Amino acid sequence: MTNPFKIKLAAEKLPVSFVAFDILYLDNEQITSKPLWERQKLLGKTVTESERLAVSRVTPEQGSKLYELAAAQGLEGTVAKKKDSKYYFGKRTKDWVKCKALLDEDFVVCGYYHKDGGMASVVLGSFDAGRLIYRGHVTMGVSREDYKRITATNIIGKHGHCATFPDFDTAVWLEPELVCTVNFMEYTPGGGLRQPVFKGLRDDKHPEECVYKAQQNMSSLKIHKI
Repeated sequence: MTNPFKIKLAAEKLPVSFVAFDILYLDNEQITSKPLWERQKLLGKTVTESERLAVSRVTPEQGSKLYELAAAQGLEGTVAKKKDSKYYFGKRTKDWVKCKALLDEDFVVCGYYHKDGGMASVVLGSFDAGRLIYRGHVTMGVSREDYKRITATNIIGKHGHCATFPDFDTAVWLEPELVCTVNFMEYTPGGGLRQPVFKGLRDDKHPEECVYKAQQNMSSLKIHKI
């Protein structure tokens, strides 16, 4: 936004707070080589908190309880950090680990299509009142072994699926024979999946058991840590 009046209205309706979780410079000195616990102390001494500025709280030795609380409130998760870790610009290390609270659900494998870079995306569906409905697609996590099983499934024409399925130009449509499990962050307003990750095929469940569950809530779903 550039209009001052619109910015003022938006700020009143959706106020934004800045939460500082680390400090990289202090008194013109780069302090990224100091251990995390020391940087956190300096951060607390440097930042003056207000209604719109806060310092991220640290919960030592209670990480599991904090994670469960975040998951129960539908938050994305937590971050676990080694207290003596350094800060590296533009680099990921094992000293900081994201603990995401993910939902999971089983879906019918309805087809697949190829994407740029040689990747394949699996088209997902669920049964609703006896007919298949489109639930989204997933690319991340599809193993070579599972992909071979998927591509070996009997091919059908597009008319074999419900009209709710998008018309992917390069899609190969399959008989609804396989079931897969997918982890994801949350449901989209349209019933799709946000940030889905393919976790594998399962042979102990029939496709007809993958029934669309409308308006699910967090308490009725399985949550997994990664």
